[in-house]
Amino acid sequence: MKILFVCSQNKWRSLTAEKIFQGVSGYDVRSAGTEDRARIKVTEGHIGWADVIFVMEKKHQRRLQDKFKSSLLNKQLICLHIPDEYEYMDEELVGLLQSSVSEYIEFPAN
Repeated sequence: MKILFVCSQNKWRSLTAEKIFQGVSGYDVRSAGTEDRARIKVTEGHIGWADVIFVMEKKHQRRLQDKFKSSLLNKQLICLHIPDEYEYMDEELVGLLQSSVSEYIEFPAN
């Protein structure tokens, strides 16, 4: 399964998600951001590649739907409702990501 994590700048939340879920058997994981200043900016290619797209906030979901409407048809787009209050690999963020994502996909417990 191919999973894409999206936040604003792809520096903290989505990058943390990519890091913690990378290497989990059966999953191919990438991350990107919606803003022009994003470390890696989300493209049509990312959307086409992904089976499941997790966004951190509703605004990310709206941005993707505005920009990639036709590419998102038949895609699972899930909002995790994780606010921009965490830094990269923040312990609380890691826990939030693991519990939120595990509601939608199975991955081995640590």
